[in-house]
Amino acid sequence: MLLAALAGFGSGLSLIVVIGAQNAFVLRQGLRREHVFAICTLCAVADALLITLGVVGLGAVVERAPIALEIMRWAGVAFLLVYAAFALRRALKSSTLSTEGNAASLTLAAALAQAAAFTFLNPHVYLDTMLLLGSIANTYGPVLCWAFASGAATASIVWFFGLGYGARILTPLFAKPIAWRILDFIIAATMLFIALTLILR
Repeated sequence: MLLAALAGFGSGLSLIVVIGAQNAFVLRQGLRREHVFAICTLCAVADALLITLGVVGLGAVVERAPIALEIMRWAGVAFLLVYAAFALRRALKSSTLSTEGNAASLTLAAALAQAAAFTFLNPHVYLDTMLLLGSIANTYGPVLCWAFASGAATASIVWFFGLGYGARILTPLFAKPIAWRILDFIIAATMLFIALTLILR
């Protein structure tokens, strides 16, 4: 049971610890200290839900309906391009940025909506959680599959909360507007790159 859980934890962590749109958003909100708990909770719960759906077999259904992933792919491209444009605009207006998050702050609803979009409009999240992790979990059998799934879900919790709250360690660095400009340029470039990879799939 423990070995299956550890395998799930390692597998889950290896898939989510990447530079991506969702992680960049969590990092930025962590630095701004805006709605960090709510955003991290949404991201972790979403992963746990998708992993669970993968274990119970919904991943196989999604695999047989490629049109669903295709629709999400283009919706994700559109969202990423818009968010990249916003990040680029922020980068060019460093005076509006603040480590305290008192400029251009997001409401809780807006922050959760953006976190949900970064999560559910990314086709890769379905491939990674529902198809890949769900498939691997099912190789452990009807009982141990849930230990694997629990380990993978725990990895998401550890990662997102670690990223969101760990970002505060970097607060002194981001007291300088230039650091925010660089971060937003990196975020914009990341969003554009991910959008491009989705377009060229």
